[in-house]
Amino acid sequence: MTSTAAATRREKKHEPVVSKRVLDPLERSSEILFGIIMVLTFTASLRVARADRAQVREMMIGALGCNLAWGVIDGIMYLMSNISSRGHNLALLRNVRRTAEPEEANRMIEDELPPVLTMVLPDGTIDGMRRRMHELPEPPPRPKLVADDWRGALGVFLLVFLSTFPIVLPFMLTRDVRLAAHTSDAIAITMLFFAGHSYGRYAGHSPKGWGLSMVAIGAVMVGLCTALGG
Repeated sequence: MTSTAAATRREKKHEPVVSKRVLDPLERSSEILFGIIMVLTFTASLRVARADRAQVREMMIGALGCNLAWGVIDGIMYLMSNISSRGHNLALLRNVRRTAEPEEANRMIEDELPPVLTMVLPDGTIDGMRRRMHELPEPPPRPKLVADDWRGALGVFLLVFLSTFPIVLPFMLTRDVRLAAHTSDAIAITMLFFAGHSYGRYAGHSPKGWGLSMVAIGAVMVGLCTALGG
């Protein structure tokens, strides 16, 4: 029992992983953007219809239901992406270990690295990585989902679903549809700006510029969805 558990720990230790971070700022910003756009397509059509309270209630149910479903779908796609990436890493490890020519194995490893990284690596680094890959225990036969994957999928779901509430909240608090719509717009613009601000800071660009760009992108996408009957 003890030796089996130790072997399992070693296998998990050496299994290639996608990322140590559950969700990076780009993923968080993207999920929030998708959630906001989904909600805004509902609120935009509501104002066009000059809705009464029954239609407002129907809009809120539709927006919540849509983002609930979209959050589940995005969470599943997140899991599929992670296990696919992990499977690719395992395949790379096997291919490097099976290749008889060291130069070919080194090329496989180099092709997986960002060009900016390969340009600054000291001589012999790739060769050392290849030797280290040969020293690893035999990889598992197939990729598996780990706890971080499920946490990430839950995070994706919550970002999409919970981004609905601040935008529909004004419609819950006032019976004045016009006032609620303007308040909802202000909240959505603020959320879009800060989502873009977070991404810009992460990507090394102007946070303010990306915040304003995210507002513009969101407005265009909502306009397209509304014009196409979304």
